[in-house]
Amino acid sequence: MANKVYFEDINVGDEIPSWIKQTDFMHWNRYAAVNDEFVYIHMDDESGRNGGNAQGAFGMGNLRWAYLHNMLREWAGDEAEMKEMSVQYRAINQKHDVLTCTGRITEKKTEGGENLVRLDINVMNQDGKATTPGYAVIALPSRG
Repeated sequence: MANKVYFEDINVGDEIPSWIKQTDFMHWNRYAAVNDEFVYIHMDDESGRNGGNAQGAFGMGNLRWAYLHNMLREWAGDEAEMKEMSVQYRAINQKHDVLTCTGRITEKKTEGGENLVRLDINVMNQDGKATTPGYAVIALPSRG
């Protein structure tokens, strides 16, 4: 069940709860099936190596995008509205990586009648390497 976060209860500098997932071929295959994203470099080790990744097949960037959405939705709740999100893919996600989605509030303002919160977000691998830096802007409900 998703949390319900109110605009008045958060502060700049707050970290939101992280969201952790260990990836493997099963997760990639399920994601590819739902999104019709059966790309050889993500499914076949030989194709992944031919694509320049010595370890073989590697994870989809858009799956990390989905993981970040999961983290934000679980934190903000169903009454929140995602207004904007942008990330950069800076590192490959390997099979069996443990990915930790993180977020920190960097701005809080009321604009156009909406209570907006900006967060720096990222996906860290088990080695502490930032793989997917970006930001999100979310409109939160008010207690008032």
